Amino acid sequence: MPSPSLARPALAVLLTLATACATVPSAVRPVPRDADNRELREFATATWAWRDGARVAGGDSAMVTANEPLAARVGLDVLRAGGNAVDAAVAVGFALAVTYPEAGNLGGGGFMLVRMADGRTAAFDFREMAPAAATREMFLDANGEPTDASRVGHRASGVPGSVAGLHLAHGRLGRLPWPAVVGPAIALARDGFEVDSTMEAALAGSQRLICRFAGCPVFFPEGRPAARGTRFRQPALAATLERIAAQGADGFYRGPTAEAIAAEMRRGGGLITTADLAAYRAAERRPLAGRYRDRTILTMPPVSSGGVTLLEALNVLETWPRLAPPGTTAHAHQLGAVLQRAYLDRNLRLGDPEATPLPVDELTSKAYARRLRATIPEDRATPIADIPSVLRDGPETTHFNVVDAEGNAVATTTTINDLFGSGVYVAEAGFFLNDEMDDFAARPGRPNGFGLVQGEANAIAPGKRMLSSMTPTIVLGADGRPELLVGARGGGLIISAVLQIVLNVVEHGMPLTRAIAAPRWHHQAWPDTLRYEAGGVAPDVLAELQRMGWAVRAGGTGRATAIQRRPGGGWWGAADPRRDGVAMGW
Repeated sequence: MPSPSLARPALAVLLTLATACATVPSAVRPVPRDADNRELREFATATWAWRDGARVAGGDSAMVTANEPLAARVGLDVLRAGGNAVDAAVAVGFALAVTYPEAGNLGGGGFMLVRMADGRTAAFDFREMAPAAATREMFLDANGEPTDASRVGHRASGVPGSVAGLHLAHGRLGRLPWPAVVGPAIALARDGFEVDSTMEAALAGSQRLICRFAGCPVFFPEGRPAARGTRFRQPALAATLERIAAQGADGFYRGPTAEAIAAEMRRGGGLITTADLAAYRAAERRPLAGRYRDRTILTMPPVSSGGVTLLEALNVLETWPRLAPPGTTAHAHQLGAVLQRAYLDRNLRLGDPEATPLPVDELTSKAYARRLRATIPEDRATPIADIPSVLRDGPETTHFNVVDAEGNAVATTTTINDLFGSGVYVAEAGFFLNDEMDDFAARPGRPNGFGLVQGEANAIAPGKRMLSSMTPTIVLGADGRPELLVGARGGGLIISAVLQIVLNVVEHGMPLTRAIAAPRWHHQAWPDTLRYEAGGVAPDVLAELQRMGWAVRAGGTGRATAIQRRPGGGWWGAADPRRDGVAMGW
């Protein structure tokens, strides 16, 4: 049960929400989409898996999208109980820590972007930090080569930030009592929930990792993954959440939870100490704001690289009076050339703003975009080695969105990096720890686990935040009101996915069902390869790109969730058909 110290009004709200959230949510009625997707069928190939578009849910007043349905229902119930979008987003974040252990977390970090109905904006940075004992070359072997210790095991974990960030955001802009927004997650952990096929499959695919550490008895009873249809309870996690509900962030960063994390670190040779945890602080930053055509783009500042890279790419793309239509060779060439250059800057010039001066104003300026555009030939690819040197001066995640009836909007991306993070499970507290130390440049100039080659600005140092690709974004329409909320999971693939969904809505006028399902491209500078989604590109387009000098190959993309304002009022919500997710509105 929740701590007896909770105030009675807060406890009443908590119990009401807990009752509502303990059941599996009913299916969302999809909006008819045949007419909306006629154009998608025309420019996508006959083999495109999602040529019928994404499932879209409608809501007249409010909308929640998330990668897991129980957590989405928590958000919707918090809104119905009188909470605002920030309350709901915080509640979704805690619920995902229970129902979506592959990516939802207490042991990781993330970013929250807020635009309130009265025009106030905020960006909450709760990225993990390197422990005080971290060293620049801690993941190199005797020959100076990177090892897998940055991705697996105890030393891979940075100091978690999720609890501090959610607590800070709620304290600044939330409405309900703090225990009420943590309460639904407590109920889900204590009373359990029914395992679905997504969770069963995720566990099965990560059994070797998880069973190297203490999570095996919890998630693999009798040596097999928790089975679909069984009730899954997490009493240790429930107790941790009760401490957080009663004590705020101190319930995680001090006392029994902090001691459990530090003890697990000592058992496995990790670096995080109780002093590291007590010293952690989330940061409130000013969102980045840019313009694309007649829209305002609000997005995350560093230590997220997503916002800078997104605005840089949009600025260059805006130099074309009109972009080439999706599905064409010219469209792929424009996107590839712009992403190639924007990711080059991202990889070499961005890092923790509190550790390194960053050229954010330059990279996001219209003048810099014009300089970049001048380096892009219309008829051929440019090898990375031939891009002028002036440009070089200087895995698993979950995203959710909430809009409420008042027009407050929240886009949040959180992560523990790879699926189930480092694999390290804090058994006494009931959660996995991240492997975010891999997002540093273990050896500048060499690829990390996501293939990103990064520079000195992102080298490891004690107390430093590692660079991120998370890109929670809110697009304001010409009237100044939120028009689109979007973000994605997928490591370095996140930025290109968000960029193309924004373009599909703003530039190409697509409804959300098409915008999120359309085939996407990706280029991250190194390797110097333009990636496409298999089945989504016509063979003659690929052949023409190769004749232009592009190296092309099939590859993955980010998995997004998004909310779009309906022209007549209300909202559409959608989750990427490439991955399980849900939209719920009323």
